[in-house]
Amino acid sequence: MLRLVLNVIWLVLSGFWLFLGYMVAGVVACLLVVTIPFGIAAFRIGLYALWPFGREVVRRPTAGAASTIGNVLWIVLFGWWLVIGHIGTAIALAVTIVGLPLAWANLKLIPVSLVPLGSQIVDSGRYVPAGRLT
Repeated sequence: MLRLVLNVIWLVLSGFWLFLGYMVAGVVACLLVVTIPFGIAAFRIGLYALWPFGREVVRRPTAGAASTIGNVLWIVLFGWWLVIGHIGTAIALAVTIVGLPLAWANLKLIPVSLVPLGSQIVDSGRYVPAGRLT
């Protein structure tokens, strides 16, 4: 129930605008054929930004060299300013006690905003790495 309340507050105060920003960036990236992987990453981040509580980012163990090269390009072109934006927004949200969980959610977006390729977003506590039986 708490996750639902936090997600609704997040959606109203910042999630919807982050979602729209990432969706626009994804559409622009998909228009240029070479940057389609960046567009798909932007769509994935946008959906995570829409409803972040109860989900987390994990690295895919099968991600290879292509995702590493893509992440280096992403960091140089987009990642650094996305991180600065998320940190600035987190600081602004942390001014009030009510905004602290929202600031934390904004900080949770930093890893996937910095290196999105080779990452996946899963429900919290439900990820089992490939090859492990638990």
